[in-house]
Amino acid sequence: MASIENEMPVRLEDIVSWAREGKEVKTDVELTKEDIIQKVFTETLDAEEIGAYLLTGHFSFDVDGRIYKVSKTYLRGYASESLHVSAANRNIANARLKMDYDRLMESGIGLEEKYFEKLRL
Repeated sequence: MASIENEMPVRLEDIVSWAREGKEVKTDVELTKEDIIQKVFTETLDAEEIGAYLLTGHFSFDVDGRIYKVSKTYLRGYASESLHVSAANRNIANARLKMDYDRLMESGIGLEEKYFEKLRL
């Protein structure tokens, strides 16, 4: 494997691999909801804009004194969705995030687990 300096950009898989190799890894995560506009084409082929959002985790890793940023989108939802669908989407994003937390923890990387509950959808 090439040295860390040559591994930009990095993925969560890279961080997990480095931790398993014995590198010291510290991390923090910030969760965001980003409102976006998505263009869709109607049956008449006219472009229509609809409101959507992304639920994203922005990880910051300190690997042996070097800082790496990794962002991962866990879900895309729509502004027009019902409260029931929003709650289901939040649960899906949290389950996906939990799988990544578990992978990080299994490789020896400890972190405070944060979830998307506090973000208003």
